[in-house]
Amino acid sequence: MGCCISKSTDSRANRIQRWRSTGIVALRDSKLKTFPTEVLDLDKSVRTLDLSHNKIVDIPLEVSKLINMQRLVLAHNLIKYLPMNLGKLQSLKFLTLDGNWITTLPDELGLLVRLESLSISGNLLTCLPETIGSLRNLVLLNVSDNKLKSLPESIGSCFSLEELQANGNLIEDLPPSICNLTHLKSLCLNNNNVRQIPSNLLKDCKALQNISLHDNPISMDQFQQIEGFQEFEARRKKKFDKQIDSNVMIGSKGLDEGLDL
Repeated sequence: MGCCISKSTDSRANRIQRWRSTGIVALRDSKLKTFPTEVLDLDKSVRTLDLSHNKIVDIPLEVSKLINMQRLVLAHNLIKYLPMNLGKLQSLKFLTLDGNWITTLPDELGLLVRLESLSISGNLLTCLPETIGSLRNLVLLNVSDNKLKSLPESIGSCFSLEELQANGNLIEDLPPSICNLTHLKSLCLNNNNVRQIPSNLLKDCKALQNISLHDNPISMDQFQQIEGFQEFEARRKKKFDKQIDSNVMIGSKGLDEGLDL
């Protein structure tokens, strides 16, 4: 008699083969409680790993074996800590950690020098590591809905940053170094405790087109007195006019005009 191979075994083998050939491992909403160990055996084959919307608590140290991974999506799990050897994922460009229970980020985060997008909204962060300044290729940083009281001075070294989202925190002041972000186009700080912004922000951040400061103590009069306001206003209106010309769909709140106080 021949040996009978179960359908489940065959299906698993096919799945692993598919992952290996495409480089894409998608296990979104798969009711996982632990990190799938079979993924770790794929080593250099993995380019994208999506484990979002599960109940994973721990990320094993062995995740560092996935050295060619460019996109890691761990949103909406039960993760509290990231592995200390996270920095070994030197190919990583996109890291999404929204909707977890993370309280701190390891200093090794700064070793992810190719990172272009870091989204960690809806967690329990009280601070960001100073090493975040080493992320010179970072274009998007989303730290909204945490418990941040400030942003690190080193953020001014994220020279490629174009969009900074920090809504729903406890931020009172912005570090003066934020004026170094000459590529910054959008700064969102809704629902914080911001009373003033650095005096050179509008003058030095010449790409800035959108500032959102809804539900903060800062007043419109204060904002309009900042040097560079007229130039910022011209950029904002130019962006707004382009949106109108392009027939952008307008939602229930209307078209974003780029300034919300």
